[in-house]
Amino acid sequence: MAIKIEMLRCYVAVAELGNLNDAASRLGRTPSAVSMSLKQLTEHLGAPLFESDRKNRLTTLGQLVLTEARAGTVHFDRCIDSIVKLTQARSGMVRIGAVPSVTTAILPDVVQGFLRTRPDVVIQVRDMDSATVQHEIEMGRIDIGIGSCRRPTGTLRRVALFSEPFGVICAVEHPLAKLTEPLTWQELARHPMISNASGDVIENAAFRDIDEAANLRIRNTASVLGMVRAGVGVTVLPRLALEGLGPGLLFVPLADATARRQVEILTRAKSEMAPVASAFETAVVDGIERARAAGRIIDG
Repeated sequence: MAIKIEMLRCYVAVAELGNLNDAASRLGRTPSAVSMSLKQLTEHLGAPLFESDRKNRLTTLGQLVLTEARAGTVHFDRCIDSIVKLTQARSGMVRIGAVPSVTTAILPDVVQGFLRTRPDVVIQVRDMDSATVQHEIEMGRIDIGIGSCRRPTGTLRRVALFSEPFGVICAVEHPLAKLTEPLTWQELARHPMISNASGDVIENAAFRDIDEAANLRIRNTASVLGMVRAGVGVTVLPRLALEGLGPGLLFVPLADATARRQVEILTRAKSEMAPVASAFETAVVDGIERARAAGRIIDG
């Protein structure tokens, strides 16, 4: 018969307490059941662990086995605890790739609430444009992506979060800041444009001409806003970017109602998500609903 973890657990209890009754009480078992476990362990080892039937003095072998049995039961308990935490989404790692506006405006509240109830979870967040989000999901390098999917494939599972319009970001001193009507593409074409990755989802031909003619192209949103704030040019970003603009910048609405993006959660369609990743996805959806209820996200 193989040595079982319960045999070691019974032995540790008896060795530490010095009698069967107290050990049985600690373990929640009967004294006869504890005695049987000790008998099976002793028979398997082929040598006595106690110097007498009173169980209050260990043999030399018994002392050595006690050290190993303690370590073994502690390791086993930690192993089971880790497995349970993984199963219940209370530990593990979640790799997130999200567009910058979501990372800035939505994820802080979501992450804070998630870690409050799951302090053993590690969350890795990376800023990236929508095309990179889709690519990283397809390559399996992130668990959850949040962005706009331009070219859906069968490898992706998509969960719609919200839809929002694009607008032009300019410095408060810029002439466009004085407009009282939504901005047309023709008017935008008269001003230096800073191209950024967010605008890649806008398919309007007039905007594509403006974007492709831009002399300055920057992928990082923070760098783009720095250039705009300095008066180098203007750029086009989604409305959610309003929360991260800071002083000195304005959001000017566009006249083209089709210039908008659909933000989605992207995951791999044919791969089962780890429990902790699935729990985080639910937290993101709940976070979007809270932001919508608070008026921070206005669909349409």
